[in-house]
Amino acid sequence: MAGKVIITAALTGGIQGKSLNPNIPEQPEEIIQAAYDCYNAGAAIVHLHARDREGKPTSDYRIYGEIHAGIRSRCNLILQDTTGGGANLSREQRIEVVKAKPEMASLNMGTLVRTIGEYRGSVFLNTRDDIEYYLGEMNRHGVKPEMEVYSQAMMEEVERLIEKGLLSPPYVVNLVLNMPYQGALRGTARNLLSLVTDYIPKDTLFSVTAVGRSQLPLTTMSMLLGGNVRVGLEDNIYYREGELARSNAQLVERAVRIARELEMEVASPDEAREILGLKAV
Repeated sequence: MAGKVIITAALTGGIQGKSLNPNIPEQPEEIIQAAYDCYNAGAAIVHLHARDREGKPTSDYRIYGEIHAGIRSRCNLILQDTTGGGANLSREQRIEVVKAKPEMASLNMGTLVRTIGEYRGSVFLNTRDDIEYYLGEMNRHGVKPEMEVYSQAMMEEVERLIEKGLLSPPYVVNLVLNMPYQGALRGTARNLLSLVTDYIPKDTLFSVTAVGRSQLPLTTMSMLLGGNVRVGLEDNIYYREGELARSNAQLVERAVRIARELEMEVASPDEAREILGLKAV
């Protein structure tokens, strides 16, 4: 589907909360409504982080199941759960989300050091053994991985998985830029261009996630380079400098407008399933 742009809405995240932007959805009903609003705005995928009743990140598959059921009762969005979870979660807890049967899940492709938040200085550990363990569970549950890449070195891990035959094409890579963690690339045009032109493997679809003020320029650049985009309050709590975003849908609406100004069409959820090699629902 040449010219079709897949828009993912990352609704909540595992770090920031309502103290930074009161419009961040945290509880299931808030997340379900935010997802439906993003569907109406033009998103094809929602990237989900759940919180417990105290607002802490959780991987409880029953809470994810509640969120899934609520979204699926309203629309046919592609559901993508995080396995990044939060710093308070063990390896086994992080992958528990696949029991909720999302169509996709994130697969972080390397280790970083947290530099912000409550767990500043701790390690976001994703060893090769971890990656293959998470991927094995995804494959066992029929969940397609989206590989989260924060630097060129992590593309080597993508290549390893492909060479070992652990992935099925089309492969899906999300380039995450400007994440304020040690080991992650800054959100610059040069870094994005390097990743796209020199490192994307054959048979791979790529999307761009850009954190903070880099979200708007780099997601626009992704469209121009033939990629897809992720926007949302997980990655950027502002609409413009000094102005908090009113909702996830507001950020999706802007991405849709930009795509159409570039004479591109936005993929529906079912079109995105076809592009990504997912089963129809």
